Amino acid sequence: MTAVAAARQVFGLFANLGRKTGKTRVFAFLGLIPVALGVVARAVLHGRTGLMADVSTEILMVFFLQFYIVILSLFYGTSVSAEEIENRTLSYLITRPIPKGAIVLGKTAAYAALMFAMVGISLGVSYFIINAGRLGEGAIYVTFLRYLGVLALGILAYTAFFTFLGVFLKRAIIVGLIFGFGWENVIQYFPGSTQRFSVVHYLKSLLPFHPAPSGLASGGRGVALLLFRLEPTKPGLAILALVLITAAFLALAAWLFRIKEYLYEE
Repeated sequence: MTAVAAARQVFGLFANLGRKTGKTRVFAFLGLIPVALGVVARAVLHGRTGLMADVSTEILMVFFLQFYIVILSLFYGTSVSAEEIENRTLSYLITRPIPKGAIVLGKTAAYAALMFAMVGISLGVSYFIINAGRLGEGAIYVTFLRYLGVLALGILAYTAFFTFLGVFLKRAIIVGLIFGFGWENVIQYFPGSTQRFSVVHYLKSLLPFHPAPSGLASGGRGVALLLFRLEPTKPGLAILALVLITAAFLALAAWLFRIKEYLYEE
């Protein structure tokens, strides 16, 4: 069996299993938070559009970009190998005629697809509730697709990194929490090239700016809560960086999983 065919089989198996877990139900429920925030924001807007809707949308994106995709990627990524060890099912996987690297790649892809579905549904419902007064404007659909694309790249990059941590470290969750909610939240406010040592920097570099409505600002940019103190990387380079981060950490995780010997704890 080729590595691609094996990874496809693993993907199908864990995509189906992943949908039914309690963890998925909890995280799907967590995805209702921005929907509720969208309803509240819509009630506050009272039909107003423009800057206020942009502010509400960016507050929404703070939740997705700096919390939701990070926590999803952390728990799903580190569980790629950890849950097999904890459930003592690893031996059943590695004794099958499947390349060990394909297990990591297929399972990571399955969880990434599951996360993208949860994020996409949550973002779509909440975003269009907030922007219900502007559904006739084509620009909001372009902005939505751009937000969705940024979050998809974030899911891939974070999941690859946390998958590597899960394969490499025994207590990867702790290190992942420090990285995701410590390092990533602090380093983005450092001046200069230091910002580039974080995943979130490249994600923020791809976010759209909102032009300020006339009468509310003079010739400048609109509100940009997520872009505060950002010294952005050019979009093409930001996408390249995220792709390289994803590919490098997935390759490292697959290689390490293939050569590492795992022992069950009593």
